Amino acid sequence: MELLTIGDMAARSGVAPSALRYYEREGLIRSTRTGGNQRRYQRQELRRLAFVRIAQQVGVSLEEVREALAALPENRTPTKADWARLSARWRRKLEERITLMERLRDQLTGCIGCGCLSLQRCRLINPQDRLAARGEGPQMIVNPPD
Repeated sequence: MELLTIGDMAARSGVAPSALRYYEREGLIRSTRTGGNQRRYQRQELRRLAFVRIAQQVGVSLEEVREALAALPENRTPTKADWARLSARWRRKLEERITLMERLRDQLTGCIGCGCLSLQRCRLINPQDRLAARGEGPQMIVNPPD
């Protein structure tokens, strides 16, 4: 069985050694130690690391990733079927994020109501600050009208 040094793991994954140590402390990846206390990673940890990085990039918290990995039998590396099952659980959350990002993209240069970008337009779109009744923050983006 080929073991990777922390430098090899960092080079292969594109993740800094400090991040590898952090992910290990968080229980997201595992290593063994040599007699000289140097970290060695099994190749399968590259897949776990890829899973962590992709999940983070789509907005899944490290806590959710940790829970997902802990739910795998014998703490094994996620398979394609595991990823399909886990990503299905996150699908609604991802769809909500996509919707929010699309709204932001489409309204970025206009009114995001209110964290006002245009006091002149505000009188038309949000007279008497009626959006304040919906709550704090940018209501046109976060909580758009039906």
